[in-house]
Amino acid sequence: MNDKFQNKYRISSPRLKNWDYGRAGAYFITICCHHHRHFFGEVRDSKMYLSTIGQIAQEEWLRTFEMRTDMNLSNDIFIVMPNHFHALISIGENIHNQFPNWEGNQPGSQSNNLPAIIRGFKGAVTSRARKIREDFRWQSRYYDNVAWDPQAFQRIYQYILNNPSKWWTDRFNRKG
Repeated sequence: MNDKFQNKYRISSPRLKNWDYGRAGAYFITICCHHHRHFFGEVRDSKMYLSTIGQIAQEEWLRTFEMRTDMNLSNDIFIVMPNHFHALISIGENIHNQFPNWEGNQPGSQSNNLPAIIRGFKGAVTSRARKIREDFRWQSRYYDNVAWDPQAFQRIYQYILNNPSKWWTDRFNRKG
């Protein structure tokens, strides 16, 4: 792959090569605030207390499932942390993934897949959050992993569930 596009360096995609992110499956995502700033609230006594912007993030995540009923989504578990967001989301069989995209994550329609979900969520949160804090920003990228089997799904589920109680050792716990 060429390292330049229009004579500018580019960063390669962190997405899995040849994977169709509209495919039915369970996905673990982590989205961080820009520079790990603490916009979403704080952890006290192993419990997350949401700020107004944290409440917005929670509301917009829940709205995702109301708005995308055609994707057969499952909100398995999520947590809004002080400076990041974790979710385990499943995309079920639906009208958009009946015929596999054999080209995987190649350029093409970027609707009705995981990146479209994340893009919509981040945009909705940003739009509302900037009415409260003009300096609110997400990091441009996000992390994702496919939960390949029931054991991986359960391990990720427990990780998200226990995230507030392990906040003091979390790699995302930086002063914001």
